Parts: sequence; C-alpha cells; structure tokens
Amino acid sequence: MEETSVFEKFELHLDQSAKDFLKEIGKWAYFLSILGFVGIGFFVIFAIFAGAIFSQLGSSIPGFGMYGGSFGTIMAVFYLAFAAIYFFPVYYLFKFASNIKRAFSENDSEALSTSLGYLKSHYKFIGILMICMLALYGLFFVFAMLGALMGR
Repeated sequence: MEETSVFEKFELHLDQSAKDFLKEIGKWAYFLSILGFVGIGFFVIFAIFAGAIFSQLGSSIPGFGMYGGSFGTIMAVFYLAFAAIYFFPVYYLFKFASNIKRAFSENDSEALSTSLGYLKSHYKFIGILMICMLALYGLFFVFAMLGALMGR
C-alpha cells in the first residue's frame, strides 16, 4: 500500500483577493510587455540607421572620420544584439499576461499554470542576465585595477 505525502494531498485554492491581484498583475504585465516590444522596435530601427548616423557623426568630428563607418557597424550589431536579448524577457512577460487573462476569462487552471511557468521563465532569464552583468562589472573592475597598477 502506497502512502501519499501531505504535499501531494495539498490543493491550493485562490480566494477572490488573490484572483484580483493576479488579474491586475496580468494587466500591468501586458502593458509593460507592449512597451517592451515597442522599445525593441526602436532598437531595431536605430540599429538599421546606426551606420549612416555614425558615419555622418564621424565626418563632422576631426580625427573620427576614418572610424565612423566601422563604428556605425559595431553600434548596429550592438543594438541588434541588445534587442535580441531584450526580446526574450518581454516575450515571456507577454505570454504570462495573455495566459493569465485567458485563465481567468475561461476559468482554466491549466492556463494559470502555464502563465506562472512563463513568469518563472521571465524572472529566471532576468536573474541569469543580472548574474552575467555582475560578472561583467567584476571583470571591468579587475581590469580597471590592473590598468591603474600598470599605469604607475
């Protein structure tokens, strides 16, 4: 005879205030995800025109003219990469918002679980991105200290 644990028997029920909080979170998440997609669009548009912008900028600054075109290309690649990285957390936030809306409109607990999975993915991505950024800042700090020591 197989025994089930207390946690396997546990079933979570949401009261009305928790449902209202989740509905409001879904609305704000939807709003923020739409703003995020608009921001990604601006990054892509800027990346497309970055070469022309920086080549014009380079011709107007003495000594910068020969680097203007390649710097524009580097900036275009940087902005496209930033838009690609930024796409994933915004996409996860959008999927969370659309699934949470569907969960409450259709009273679908599977959609609620799916939406929470997307929210987990959103925060996991943001957390890993922050770990990478902190590591990058740490490397910059170490190289700055090494540069300062070598400069003496």
